[in-house]
Amino acid sequence: MLDANLKNQLQTYLQNLKRPVELVVSADESKKSQELKSLAQDIVSLSSLVSLKETQGERTPAMTVINPELNTQISFAGLPMGHEFTSLVLALLHTGGHPIKLSDDIIEQIRNLPGKYAFETYVSLTCQNCPDVVQALNMMAAINPNITNVMIDGALFQDEVASRNIMAVPSVYLNGEVFAAGRISIGEILNKLDTNAASRKADEINEKAPFEVLVVGGGPAGAAAAIYAARKGLRTGIVADKFGGQVAETVGIENFISVKATEGPKLVANLEAHVRDYEVDIMDNQKAVSLGTDGLFELELASGAKLRSRTVLLATGARWREMNVPGEKEYRGKGVAYCPHCDGPLFKGKRVAVIGGGNSGIEAAIDLANIVEHVTVLEFDKTLRADDVLQRKAASMGNIKIITQAMTTEVTGDGTRVNGLNYTDRATGESHHVALAGIFVQIGLVPNTEWLKGVVELTPRGEIVVDARGQTSIPGVFAAGDVTDTPFKQIIIAMGSGASASLGAFDYLIRHSDEEIAETKAA
Repeated sequence: MLDANLKNQLQTYLQNLKRPVELVVSADESKKSQELKSLAQDIVSLSSLVSLKETQGERTPAMTVINPELNTQISFAGLPMGHEFTSLVLALLHTGGHPIKLSDDIIEQIRNLPGKYAFETYVSLTCQNCPDVVQALNMMAAINPNITNVMIDGALFQDEVASRNIMAVPSVYLNGEVFAAGRISIGEILNKLDTNAASRKADEINEKAPFEVLVVGGGPAGAAAAIYAARKGLRTGIVADKFGGQVAETVGIENFISVKATEGPKLVANLEAHVRDYEVDIMDNQKAVSLGTDGLFELELASGAKLRSRTVLLATGARWREMNVPGEKEYRGKGVAYCPHCDGPLFKGKRVAVIGGGNSGIEAAIDLANIVEHVTVLEFDKTLRADDVLQRKAASMGNIKIITQAMTTEVTGDGTRVNGLNYTDRATGESHHVALAGIFVQIGLVPNTEWLKGVVELTPRGEIVVDARGQTSIPGVFAAGDVTDTPFKQIIIAMGSGASASLGAFDYLIRHSDEEIAETKAA
């Protein structure tokens, strides 16, 4: 099952096992079952601490990784390859006693959770967001024997997916009930399970001393800003709803200079590791809701906690733009999707649409055309905005139809899932209906600035207006990345602007005393 290179890498990792690991495989004569058995046999052959047992389980094919001493269980329903191969490797290591990279406080919190928690996580093996969720729940299962998690390949267990009407991944069920949809971190999971966790964290945040630079946002711009501020010896904090931001949902990155190719989750992991190399106070899973002044700048979080700082650097990024048509919200996650790589496999053999003819839209259409029966691309303008090389590729594929001057007016469905969309031909004014199973929206980004209206100057599009140093309309408040009015939204540009704005904040601090800053704000 595994080639020689993968076997060598895995054998190196398995040398870190400190206690026995048992693999329990449920298989039949199907091709996927035989592949899973072969994978399990390969793993067993690489370490004397791993043993294999065959059984008939609830799902087939499936493999459960068990710690016989602690009775912890982590399961994989399907073949955990693709993005999920790393999840399997980590499950083996954590079950086998390799240290889990979580703080002692978090480990203790997981260990002390009362009750039993049976998680089921539906994924697609091409989904770059799914491993984060699977690995978070697997780590919890490796710590607490009363927690189990099973990764379910939605493309393989289609009947099960259909019975639960799952049309977007990752989808997490707890004890048979819907628990979460989309990316969710260990912190967010614990906040939902441990009702006092959020208030304890808020109390802890309220006790923090004022910062010199407080970065709001954990994407490329925020990470770069935090690193540059910390390197200047400034007391630096970073508040992030989710570390990594939009980049975590990006699959292929081929224009990051000096790195020929990488993937969003990998880049995000490297960014966070780099930030943690410095004395930066990282406050993840915290959402900013207001910014004011009280001698110092005061940032209020959704939890009610408040942070104070001499300067603030806004790097809250952007999110997927919505169509804002009837039916979109009703059928989100029921056929309306925003990540073709994540959810595309759930529409295998079906007809779908992509809204948007820019690079992201045409790339999505090309990727989906390899999975689905047919792709209809609807572009509002007269011409596509995608690069010529992408347009030629799309035109060469026999199952992509491109419609320009098309204004989507409604998403239609049967009450439980999408069955089509309506659009108006802007050239003729005629209305049309397209029968579909899924709609992938790829029409750009919206800056996350709703909470800053009336606080700093914004463009009509909601972007923060900044100068060459990243300074906003308020002295001492800087901004960087996709949330600003910079004309080009690229990862490398966001990083550069984060560094520039951070240096701007440093320059501001060394040129103004605390008294001068206070007087400026009072004025």
